[in-house]
Amino acid sequence: MDRAAGFVRPVQNQVIPVKNWYLISYDVHDEKRLKQVARLLEGRGERLQFSVFRCFLNKRELQRLRWELSRIMDPSDDLLVVRLCPGCVANIRNTHDRSQWPEDPDRVSVV
Repeated sequence: MDRAAGFVRPVQNQVIPVKNWYLISYDVHDEKRLKQVARLLEGRGERLQFSVFRCFLNKRELQRLRWELSRIMDPSDDLLVVRLCPGCVANIRNTHDRSQWPEDPDRVSVV
């Protein structure tokens, strides 16, 4: 296994990206940029609160998302990206059922 590169190599020599849950929160000061950031994140994850999203991403998808956000956001805006390990996800306590944070959620792509 080569986890350092962000990939797991199964028996049949296929390369499958390792995905993790990320909690993404932002504070954008301009309404136009705020809508653009929200629209971008809605295509990548699920809104939990007004400016908080959860996304199930591999390293490449996360890097691309951060790059796309950097093109929209201003230096005065704030972005917080927190990787949640499986143990952290298992210990989430909220009003929703923990099964809403599955190990391998269904993939939906917004085009």
